[in-house]
Amino acid sequence: MANKKYDLKSYKSFLPITIICLVILYAPLVIVMIYSFNDSRSITNWEGLSLRWYWDVFYGPEAGKFKLAAWNSFTIAIIAATISTSIATAASLGMIRGGAFKGRTLTFGLISMPLMVPEIVTAVATLIFFNSLGITRGYMTILVAHIAFCIPFAYLPIAARMQGIESNFEQAAMDLYATRTQAFKRILLPLMIPGIISGFLLAFIISLDDFIITNFIKGSGVETLPTAIFGSIKQGIKPNIMAISSMLLMFSVVMVTISYFVSKNEKEQG
Repeated sequence: MANKKYDLKSYKSFLPITIICLVILYAPLVIVMIYSFNDSRSITNWEGLSLRWYWDVFYGPEAGKFKLAAWNSFTIAIIAATISTSIATAASLGMIRGGAFKGRTLTFGLISMPLMVPEIVTAVATLIFFNSLGITRGYMTILVAHIAFCIPFAYLPIAARMQGIESNFEQAAMDLYATRTQAFKRILLPLMIPGIISGFLLAFIISLDDFIITNFIKGSGVETLPTAIFGSIKQGIKPNIMAISSMLLMFSVVMVTISYFVSKNEKEQG
């Protein structure tokens, strides 16, 4: 009896609860995507299919603002994801391959803390930190903050991948007269690549979609896509906002899908 496996799908309430959860989560997103193709200026009245609001995003009156915001978002996300993934990789090596050391539990707690602390608390603390140092808020403060809170998101898949790699591979390489550096570059690092890619993609999406921390520390005159969208809807929800949101959503879906297939391929190889 102890080894008996319970199949959640066998419960009568499983399917209705699953459907309700899916509807609550995804129905608003689907509605936004549908109305982004609405020809009407109204966000509620349907007047036929049209791509006018997607054209408006790139060539309309607010195109310049959204293009600059998109540039800021993507450049910050790429740089933050690259640096945070590098730091997370080094942290994974120290935590998993470094053996037992004093303060290991405390170090893991510090790495994981941004995942447990409410984002609004992190945003306020970051704002106070920059203000106390007299640092002018802008592009660089956003980048530094994104690097900091993306590290644990990149760390999780990298550490998970490294835990699945036995140390025997490196020991065998060193038994064949490879140095520790050569064993890392030629044995461990290639095996870690799927986890590193997953960590980078996850950090990239987290940075790209972040609003709360960015809104607190962005300063005047600097916008990312989430903050630009928020600023526009304060004047009323426009159809072009739905178009931008749909494109951002689809891009996030593509990135998550890539991360899923990378992880799936990693498991099959493992």
